Amino acid sequence: MTKDLTKGKIMPQLINFTIPLIIGNIFQLTYNAVDSIIVGRFVGPEALVAVGTANPITTLMINLLNGLCMGAGILMGVQFGAKDYKTLKRQISTTMLAGLIFSIFISLVCIVNAPLILRLLQIHESALAMGISYMRIVFLGLIFTYGYNFLSSTLRALGDSTTPLYFLIASAIINILGDLIFVIIFKMGSNGCAIATVLSEFLSVVFCLIYIKRKVPILNLGLAWFIFDKTLLAKTVSYGWASAMQQATVQMGKIVIQAIANSMGIAVSAAFTIVNRIDDFAYTPEQNIGHAMTSFMAQNRGAKNYKRVKSGFLNGMKLELIYGVFILLVCYLLANPLMMLFTKDVLVIKEGVTYLHVIAFCYLLPAMTNGVQGFFRGMGDLKVTLISSFVNMFVRVIAVSILVFIFNAEILSFPYGYLVGWIGMLLAEIPLLIKNLRNWDKLESIAKE
Repeated sequence: MTKDLTKGKIMPQLINFTIPLIIGNIFQLTYNAVDSIIVGRFVGPEALVAVGTANPITTLMINLLNGLCMGAGILMGVQFGAKDYKTLKRQISTTMLAGLIFSIFISLVCIVNAPLILRLLQIHESALAMGISYMRIVFLGLIFTYGYNFLSSTLRALGDSTTPLYFLIASAIINILGDLIFVIIFKMGSNGCAIATVLSEFLSVVFCLIYIKRKVPILNLGLAWFIFDKTLLAKTVSYGWASAMQQATVQMGKIVIQAIANSMGIAVSAAFTIVNRIDDFAYTPEQNIGHAMTSFMAQNRGAKNYKRVKSGFLNGMKLELIYGVFILLVCYLLANPLMMLFTKDVLVIKEGVTYLHVIAFCYLLPAMTNGVQGFFRGMGDLKVTLISSFVNMFVRVIAVSILVFIFNAEILSFPYGYLVGWIGMLLAEIPLLIKNLRNWDKLESIAKE
């Protein structure tokens, strides 16, 4: 079911579009968290470190591919809003083929170089073997991850954020059941988590393809799936490279910081792995609101309805700030129970609670940055998102490094470093935003075709 975002009440549309994204990502994060919970409780801290160290690498590569999906999604939203269905179909086939080729290449490189990559991340020797095998299995399934993410992005560009949610829920349930069976019953350790992940991603692709064939005639491409349009690919890359580089920049910063955490011993490394999982739960809805704003902006840009663009931005920012206050209270008040979900180790729990009590007060900042980035992505000005993300990660890594190696701030180095990074990001975004908000009647100046 597609959805036209160019007419109707804006706030209900944003909320209705965002909620399935949030629920879907919560389910996705849940089965990622279940990996950590199960290996942390039933295998041990070493397995937790193995999974936690390998995950930033897999996420980095997935984010590179998601950048391509994001660029294509913006163009598809514009094409759908303009009712240009012929170009839309060529866009879909071109992006799918290019992404599949790229995902196979990435998989081969990472499978071969897994030992080198993990050693560069200073993974503890006791966790190295588990990390290598986990990473290799996950990369064997990267092609399925891309396939699902692209098909979901396509449906969302057409205004349907609900259907991908159903498939994701089914996938999450399969993944969780797989974790329980492979890790607890068959005693396969971290490898069991990896196998369950690949299986669930494969089934997600199957579900999406079956639904599209039966329910979305506009996406029944037939032989058109094999059309490869170099001109459209170049345009997609021109949009997608900024999104890809933005997400890669963010993830590279996380990888460097993960390496710093690994150098501080098993307890801090394990605690950092856990709080990263909690962080993802807290932070992802802010991203989802931004993504809903992107789809809203793209469709209304395609329809040249710039008054709705203004209202969409203002309503989206209200949602971001309301959520920021909510998650502040949750993470501060429930820090101890949240840590205890993942581990029974008292020292690890203590380190994690210390982190959460500080980071909780910082979540209003990424709420604002995600709203601003959603606006610029939807309007096609992706360089702003790239530059601000680079500033964020550069400042964050420098701040964490100074706090760890000069002031010996230990676990508190990370939340305070993140705070400084988000402030830097806002300082980079606000002047550019103000420049474009001064005259809403001239939004066309940043609505790049």
